[in-house]
Amino acid sequence: MCIFCQIVSGEIPNNTVLENDAFLAFHDLYPKAPIHVLIIPKKHVECFQDVDPETMAGLTSFAQEVARTLGLDQSGYRLITNNGKDGGQEIPHLHFHMLGGGKLTWEHLHDDTHKNI
Repeated sequence: MCIFCQIVSGEIPNNTVLENDAFLAFHDLYPKAPIHVLIIPKKHVECFQDVDPETMAGLTSFAQEVARTLGLDQSGYRLITNNGKDGGQEIPHLHFHMLGGGKLTWEHLHDDTHKNI
């Protein structure tokens, strides 16, 4: 059983932000922003390539509700998923990172990147 399935089952505690029958959002243990929350489906889906459209539709509305709950819906946030080993996915359970709570930077872009676009 993966670590996220253990969190869903209650075997491992978490700092829950929001939960419903199908999804769970909780604070990341190693935050990369002032607010860093993980959003997961409760049923095990290994990665984005494996997720069905119905689950994604539910996850979309759930993530929007998480943003409202955290007060990020107006100020903005970043929503990220890593897919597969080469995409940086470390836990084989579909999850999205919601980052916010301040002006986010993108290390791969520089201030002059957009001048030639």
